[in-house]
Amino acid sequence: MTVKSRTPTIGSVTLVGGGPGPVDLMTMRAIRALEAADVVLYDRLGPRTAHTQYAPTAKHIYVGKRPGHHRMTQSDINASLIEHALLGRNVVRLKGGDPYVFGRGGEELDACVLAGIPVSVVPGISSALSVPGAAGIPITHRGISTKFTVISGHDPLSSDECRALALLGGTVVILMGMGTLNQTVQSFMDAGFADQTPAAIIERGLSEQQRITTAPLPRLAQAAHDVGCVSPAVVVIGEVAARCVQTGQGGSEQFPDDLIQLISQCRV
Repeated sequence: MTVKSRTPTIGSVTLVGGGPGPVDLMTMRAIRALEAADVVLYDRLGPRTAHTQYAPTAKHIYVGKRPGHHRMTQSDINASLIEHALLGRNVVRLKGGDPYVFGRGGEELDACVLAGIPVSVVPGISSALSVPGAAGIPITHRGISTKFTVISGHDPLSSDECRALALLGGTVVILMGMGTLNQTVQSFMDAGFADQTPAAIIERGLSEQQRITTAPLPRLAQAAHDVGCVSPAVVVIGEVAARCVQTGQGGSEQFPDDLIQLISQCRV
């Protein structure tokens, strides 16, 4: 009698956006994915305790990157996802923020699809939106900014792109931008950004160590140097940066008269 070999059951990969850091800013779908995980590959940023809290029996693999040092290359990470899934395991790739906002989620999805691995994506709250919000900076605000652009500091913009941003206006949010801050500020000023353009740097957003540094754009790099700003940090450039309530900036003159009147009536 011929015994047929059994084909191992293929597992799955779930790319999970863990949000900007606090576990309670994760989605319910992200938590359920972790609870079902056999293996979790997790980053340096994002919810630091989520993988042990919600997947205590899973195998945990640290694949975090920091400036100038990658514990695992992206190719190695892709290979690890595929290897564990081919062994029949449910694999969670836990990322900070959202998998598709400078998170290389698209590369990991492509690798899984090519290998025939079932893959799904759980969106997360991006630090591009949440960190300015936690600092009291609305990246859009009626009458002030009706658009925003998110860029990576790892890939400095060309002169033409900087000029286009200056013409576009609105809010510019820069992720991973501390290493190229001097170059970015100079490029923006050369491109025509106004001398008094407000700007802010939010370090370690949404943590107890959050710190906010504000300055007009031409002085932003010097201000960052003076106080020793470090990564991880989000840079916000535009009129909305002047509304940073946690730095005590902005008096009542920035608020509409009808709102001031309404608040005065409520206090009576």
